[in-house]
Amino acid sequence: MNAPVDPTRHAPEFLQPGRFAVGQPVSRKEDPVLLRGEGRYTDDLNLPGQAYAVMVRSRVAHGVLRGLDTAEAKAMPGVLGIYTVADLKAAGIKTMPANVSGQNHDGRPVPKPAQWALAEDKVRYVGDPIAMVVAETAKQAKDAAEAVFADIDALPAVTEAAAAAKGDVVLHAEAPDNVVLDWKFGDAALVDAAFARAAHVTRLRIRNSRVVVCAMEPRSAIAEYDADGRYILRVGCQGTFGLRNAVRGVMDVPPEKMRVLTGNVGGSFGMKASCYPEYICALHAARQLGRPVKWTDERSESFLSDSHGRDHDHTAELALDKDGHFLALRVTGYGNVGAYLSNSTTLPPTMNVVKNIIGVYRTPAISVAVKCMFTNTTPVGAYRGAGRPEGNYYMERLVDTAAREMGIDTVELRRRNHIAPELMPYKAPSTMEYDSGDFPTVLDKALASADWDGYAARRADSRRRGKLRGRGIGHYLEVTAPANNEMGGIRFEADGTVTIITGTLDYGQGHATPFAQVLVDKLGVPFEKINLVQGDSDELLAGGGTGGSRSIMNSGGAIIAAGNDVIEKGRKIAAYVLEAAVADIEFAAHGGNGGRFSIAGTDRGIGIMELAAKLREGMTLPDDVPATLDAALVFPGVPSAFPNGCHIAEVEVDPETGEIDMVKYHMVNDFGTLVNPMLVAGQAHGGVVQGIGQALTEAVAYDEDGQFLTGSYMDYALPRADQAPDFVFESHPVPARTNELGAKGCGEAGCAGSLPAVMNAVVDALAEFGITHIDMPATPQKVWRAIQAARAKAA
Repeated sequence: MNAPVDPTRHAPEFLQPGRFAVGQPVSRKEDPVLLRGEGRYTDDLNLPGQAYAVMVRSRVAHGVLRGLDTAEAKAMPGVLGIYTVADLKAAGIKTMPANVSGQNHDGRPVPKPAQWALAEDKVRYVGDPIAMVVAETAKQAKDAAEAVFADIDALPAVTEAAAAAKGDVVLHAEAPDNVVLDWKFGDAALVDAAFARAAHVTRLRIRNSRVVVCAMEPRSAIAEYDADGRYILRVGCQGTFGLRNAVRGVMDVPPEKMRVLTGNVGGSFGMKASCYPEYICALHAARQLGRPVKWTDERSESFLSDSHGRDHDHTAELALDKDGHFLALRVTGYGNVGAYLSNSTTLPPTMNVVKNIIGVYRTPAISVAVKCMFTNTTPVGAYRGAGRPEGNYYMERLVDTAAREMGIDTVELRRRNHIAPELMPYKAPSTMEYDSGDFPTVLDKALASADWDGYAARRADSRRRGKLRGRGIGHYLEVTAPANNEMGGIRFEADGTVTIITGTLDYGQGHATPFAQVLVDKLGVPFEKINLVQGDSDELLAGGGTGGSRSIMNSGGAIIAAGNDVIEKGRKIAAYVLEAAVADIEFAAHGGNGGRFSIAGTDRGIGIMELAAKLREGMTLPDDVPATLDAALVFPGVPSAFPNGCHIAEVEVDPETGEIDMVKYHMVNDFGTLVNPMLVAGQAHGGVVQGIGQALTEAVAYDEDGQFLTGSYMDYALPRADQAPDFVFESHPVPARTNELGAKGCGEAGCAGSLPAVMNAVVDALAEFGITHIDMPATPQKVWRAIQAARAKAA
């Protein structure tokens, strides 16, 4: 795939001053270690005397748990303990977090059924944890877990949200209608009036399929209980500060009695942000046994135990006047939350759809009414974008469909409804206020990049080869997560290095490099001397974790704020060292060639690293002069930003087999200031491939009894390398006005642009058969069946 040139290939230029500052395509600091296989993921760690844990899980989707027979398992070699919900309750451990975003529209209390880390009276999905077995070895624990007999009286199961709304199967007594949240937004009367006067209404029922996260590194945890009565949890996560607070809440201990440590993390996309039952059980077992307890998911088990993504069933409607101007947007439907309330369960199908669905278009009014439903399925949580790709997908499918129905060119319809740059700041009916953006130019650049005008010749060439060619646009805008408190820490170490401390956490993005670039820009500290601490809750004053495409904005802002603190301290210290007034001391970062404090109007000064060295030597300072350059503060975060772009995909469809090839993919994105263009391009590539996977191959399936049918890579199809085309990545940056860096975030945008671009292209290719919509994933079988049905209808 087309990626920016590695700057390390040009050594002389690479060593020039400023080469490591903001805006430079610097290679990731951690890559040499990872490429040598020297990364330290959770399962790479082993502690002296550790025992091994395996979960006992329900094999039925819904049933009454009559009892557990553990006698045979307890007698097996190496077994140290078998723990059930009774043990957890006896130890004073609380129920799992139950977070709901939003309120019922009629004011009724939102049901929050109690979920214990281990099932108590009922099991509610295949994989529901029932017990934990701990043994001397992993094999002994697994053998014993298989010997535990769960006496379960099976009940009928329901796996689809719309079916759960019928109430024939009830999961929780607290929610007799299975409704977690009955949520509404907008002025329904205003929207209804707009639809009544509309010249045209486009309506689509769109299924946003359920997906498995499939992180490269399965979840794993090592739990300890030390001599000081403190829990230590080593685990891959998205933020140690937030996870510590969640876990210690369940364990019912104060913050100082819980420490969370995280090393390398091999992917997450939202899934590893949650507090999971396995962590609670392992911590309890570690205390009971007086030794560390290690648990590691097997891949097949992770399909059941990791939170899933998406799974929304919405009907989206767009009202237009006779000239194709948008009048109003209406969305109704369901969100499937699974059997229990997971992390960010109700936010994606509700408010996050609202915030993102109008995208780049003037849309005077919107109304959204969604019911979030309990079902006998694995709980659903945040997944790359968490409602942002979904909202953009709905709108872009509506726009393409409306253009075809009204006989208006699809590009022209978009242009007629663009929010013009001169309207910024723009108050959207979603309550969001866009601060910046140039959507018409982004579209024009994408059309030029993709050679839109040359499409007819490419389509004719495909037809000569017996293929159908289609093209699709994904013109997206997404709203990044709102502000959260973030730690800004800068520490000058004894060995001459400088450490950044932040509460976000890298699970593959490469934070160490862009964060260092921000510090180089701010303080002129040598790039190669900068370290990053992000995985130790003991080091943190605050931390929102990584999510919502906000890391560079929040952590970058926190680094800048801490840098300002360092400069103010440094001016006072330098004034003393240089025997000058503080008011006369100036600071310049010098483009990363060595930050320097100087006396204004003179050539006298001292470098920031030299000043740090003098402090390490034990220089005596007056009481009114700071004794250190170190800074540690809580940064209040920055408001949401609005990354946007236009993706254009072209596909070829074999009408005889239904197979789809991605043959061309161009994208132009506005991510504001690009701190590191190389990493931004990589983030976009990864997001696009995830979108291609959901669009063409990925989908979770259950049978009517709630059995999981896609529980391995034999039957769950991740996208493969040969399905990814050569990407053309271009930028049209319009700096954000919401943060000092001018950055807009990029981590989830690839999904937001690719879902509609790919599916619009697929439908365009099938349009000659009269096919106007097809749901994800557009598998060969589904496409072939749609073609056959269309041919039969035409005949």
